[in-house]
Amino acid sequence: MPPDKARRMRISATVMLVAMAAIFFGSHQVLGVNPAWGYVNAFAEAAMVGGLADWFAVTALFRHPLGLPIPHTAIIPRNKDRIADTMAEFLRSNFLTPVVVARRMREMNLAQAAGDYLATRGDTEQGRIRAGAGQLLVELLESLDPDRLGLQVKAGLARQAKRLDIAPLLGRVLETAIADNRHQPLIDSFIRWAGVALEDNEEMVREMVQARANALIRWTGLDEKLANSVLSGLYRLLAEIHVDPDHRVRIKAAEALTSLAHDLQHDAAMRAKVEQMKDDLLSNPAVSDWWMGVWERLRHALIDMLRNPDRVMSGQIGHSLAELGETLQTDTNLQVQINRFARRSLVGLVTRYGEQIVSLVSNTVKSWDADTITMRIERAVGRDLQFIRINGTLVGGLVGLSLHFLTEVM
Repeated sequence: MPPDKARRMRISATVMLVAMAAIFFGSHQVLGVNPAWGYVNAFAEAAMVGGLADWFAVTALFRHPLGLPIPHTAIIPRNKDRIADTMAEFLRSNFLTPVVVARRMREMNLAQAAGDYLATRGDTEQGRIRAGAGQLLVELLESLDPDRLGLQVKAGLARQAKRLDIAPLLGRVLETAIADNRHQPLIDSFIRWAGVALEDNEEMVREMVQARANALIRWTGLDEKLANSVLSGLYRLLAEIHVDPDHRVRIKAAEALTSLAHDLQHDAAMRAKVEQMKDDLLSNPAVSDWWMGVWERLRHALIDMLRNPDRVMSGQIGHSLAELGETLQTDTNLQVQINRFARRSLVGLVTRYGEQIVSLVSNTVKSWDADTITMRIERAVGRDLQFIRINGTLVGGLVGLSLHFLTEVM
């Protein structure tokens, strides 16, 4: 809750209380002038009492009213350790047990929810809960040891990757891309790469052609012309493939990709080969070093995204994320895979690190001083508590008015 909004509500509640006090003392001077002033006086008196009582109750939560050490006041600062333990127990009982997590994750479609969020990138309205959750994640990512956290995440991902049958997933992704004609940009990129590679290695190609030419061709000087012809033919072929979407080489490439997509899903030998490649890749020490660099960049990028969600969700990155969101919204098979992966990963994390997370929350709250915890809780709920003061003033006034009416008619 922004401090200015809470401050405005506190000022409004205080002004209302002062106004009721002024009306009470003012109307008390003219009670004999007209019976109606008795109703005004009764309303103001009861409203003033109700407002004062609720002011005392709200203030007593966070500090001593008027600085007086009255018993059972400054409740939150005096009981911050108990509050920390209660929060930790609440998390443990309701969120961080494997059975609870598994049951709730089965009822959720995280993939579709992520797709909805990414696809509606134009909606920049931030709710209090969403903003608070983002700030909490930022503080968590910044407070934990980056190296240790990176190793834990890497180990968790490696375990889940070993369980994940990746070949059918790759096959379905490739099959969907071909069906939507999204493989053409990949072919275009390969053609451009081949053209650049050929241009950078022209001399090597010339030497290869000349080395394989017989002595007669070299003696007549035709070897250089032959090398030029080979290079011209290769350049012409790449240009034709690039400009012709129906070129037979493109068609052959699409057929090969279609066959690969089918084999990834249905060929046991191909699936076993992909799984072996995955295991070899995961066990390679170079991958571990690469991952730690990626994780550090990812951590900083995630912190930046949580702090500046609107900036990240705009421009080319936002457009790409929106396309990913639309895919997550419509592809049910992909949703099933992602939801299953998320459920297993989260249950595994809770099983292994649930107690550590609970201890982290409890110890973090306990480490805050009284002023810090008071400020954070008051900032979060202070505006709502000022509504209690306003309601107490109005309800007290109505009760006083009703009682005055009853005493007059009886």
